[in-house]
Amino acid sequence: MLLLAGWPTVPAGAVDPIVTRFEVFGFAGIRVLTLRSRTDEMGEHYAITADFATEGMASVFVNLATHAQVQGRLVGDLAQPELFRNDSRRNGFERHSRVDYRPDGTVIGGSTPPLSNPITPAAARGTVDNLTAYFRLERQVARTGSCALTERVFDGRIGYDLSFSDIGPTALAPAGGQNFAGAAIACHMVRRDWPGTPDSDKNEGARSGTIWYAKLLPGDLMVPVRMQMDTQLGTVDGYLAKLRGRGVDRALME
Repeated sequence: MLLLAGWPTVPAGAVDPIVTRFEVFGFAGIRVLTLRSRTDEMGEHYAITADFATEGMASVFVNLATHAQVQGRLVGDLAQPELFRNDSRRNGFERHSRVDYRPDGTVIGGSTPPLSNPITPAAARGTVDNLTAYFRLERQVARTGSCALTERVFDGRIGYDLSFSDIGPTALAPAGGQNFAGAAIACHMVRRDWPGTPDSDKNEGARSGTIWYAKLLPGDLMVPVRMQMDTQLGTVDGYLAKLRGRGVDRALME
């Protein structure tokens, strides 16, 4: 994993972060990726980190390791990012990106190596990072029960729209080695790349899929407990394996 140097610390006094581990499986139930995340909230501040890397046979086709992190403020019901960074290594090539969200609404971002036709500050205005987009969704589903949300995302390199819509309440039974059973809310996700996105970037990440959210923690968040995504590796299934935070310490997979 790549480490971030000089990253601002979480505000003093932050306690009991929410820590999760997801295991992701592809064809024939082969593990392809492990995703770990941490969410800190303290007063009007939040910080989220996410780390994931391909494993086993999947790394033969796409050898990927990524560390992403955002810090921002909670303004009422809205999470507003202030600084986002992403460092990744894909098939031996490193990429680094950074986005600054200014108080006047200006969004300044860039990546290394640079793109020949980067997204302008005018086009990036009003965007958020992808971690904040999902954080906003988790807070909205907890507050309203609805998945209906569209966020314009800019990661310092490319831009796209993330659109979420309601599938509805469902009851989950144990599956895929995960022991969770209970009520969940299913959300459909579609990613739409902005015009001019390089072809090499269009295959990265999930293009569409379903996420099931459950009330596993007290407070203002729903937790993604399962997901099924259409990716460059094909259709993959993700299962929440470990959850800790807000007084909860739960293992859902061996």
